[in-house]
Amino acid sequence: MSSRTEPLAPAPSSPGAVSLTRGVTATWWYTLTAVLFIEVMLIGAWTGIVAATDFGGSVVLVVAVGGLLWCASTLLLLFDYRHRIDAGPGVPWKRLIVPFAVAVAFGAVAGSLTGSWQLAAMPLAQSVVLLNWPRGVRFRVVVAATLLLVALAFLDSATHSLGAGVPSWLPGAYAALLPSMTVSSLWFWDVMVTLDRARASESRLAATQERLRVATDVHDLQGHHLQVIALQLELAERLLPRDPDAGMEQLRAARVSVDEARQGTRDLATRYRSVPLSDELANARDLLRAAGLEVEAVIDADAAGAPASALGPVIRETTTNVLRHGGGRRARLVLTRDPDAWRYEIANDVVTGADVRSDGPGGSGLDGIRRRIEEAHGTLDVRAEADEFAVVVTVPSTVEARG
Repeated sequence: MSSRTEPLAPAPSSPGAVSLTRGVTATWWYTLTAVLFIEVMLIGAWTGIVAATDFGGSVVLVVAVGGLLWCASTLLLLFDYRHRIDAGPGVPWKRLIVPFAVAVAFGAVAGSLTGSWQLAAMPLAQSVVLLNWPRGVRFRVVVAATLLLVALAFLDSATHSLGAGVPSWLPGAYAALLPSMTVSSLWFWDVMVTLDRARASESRLAATQERLRVATDVHDLQGHHLQVIALQLELAERLLPRDPDAGMEQLRAARVSVDEARQGTRDLATRYRSVPLSDELANARDLLRAAGLEVEAVIDADAAGAPASALGPVIRETTTNVLRHGGGRRARLVLTRDPDAWRYEIANDVVTGADVRSDGPGGSGLDGIRRRIEEAHGTLDVRAEADEFAVVVTVPSTVEARG
């Protein structure tokens, strides 16, 4: 019987635990660098404004160096924001003494030297915005900080504290943008954390539902058999004094019911443990691609009928063998059906000196694969060529009934 082959369909994309966790971590570093970039650019702008005004070089140095020290101190606020993202609202003032002291000192010194009220208030206002406020409170804090800085910018412009050569709109624009840009970066981080929590909750809910489904099936199976066994034993107890032969027949029927219950439990456990071979191959393909290999995967259209109990562990072990010992750049996964057997092949190019035949921990590797295939009355063919290593496994189709 001929069977057609087609490329393995791409696995449906889903936000897995590992990938989403990596995404959350990457988003955190993006948030951190974005806030620091905004602050450093702001200090650079203030340094340029002060340098354009009739101030000495010492004042410019104080604004530049002091501003960078203040930017570094806000790292404490950002890390505190990240690690308290799961905590309730509140302000742990003891942990915030150092960054707030730096902000107040820098603002007081830079503001007094330049005569700018906006520069004096800006570090403290930015530090307050970086606190982990509740959602409604945060909006009011941002609005208040923005209005304060804009008002102080107009006050500086009216008093010409920065000199007539500095455009009046420049400090005001920076003041208006600083709180909103900062809080938008923090909001993006909060969204990613919320998505990660939702993913974790969804995984826990799915696991709970699966356990409930298994428990229900076990309850129904065992409850049915135990009720039948109880009735058979009760009937045997009544019949034995009057009709020993009939009573013994009921005892033998009860023993058969016990065997059926045990077999049903084993079948139920096997059904929940088994994974479709298409999923096994998709997982193997994804693992190899994640390791940097170019993977070609071809699977028979009738793969649902393949013996998963025999080939599933082989797929996992051979994939592990390629990852551990292959060291090449390409791999090929093939599952096809012959008239009376299933044929699975995994091949990869190898680098010189790679020990692709060695067993893994616990006796896994080629020896473990050989034992599994012999138990399934199949064959194992290992081809080690100069530039390619291949493992070919053939399992009789009659194993399907046992798989």
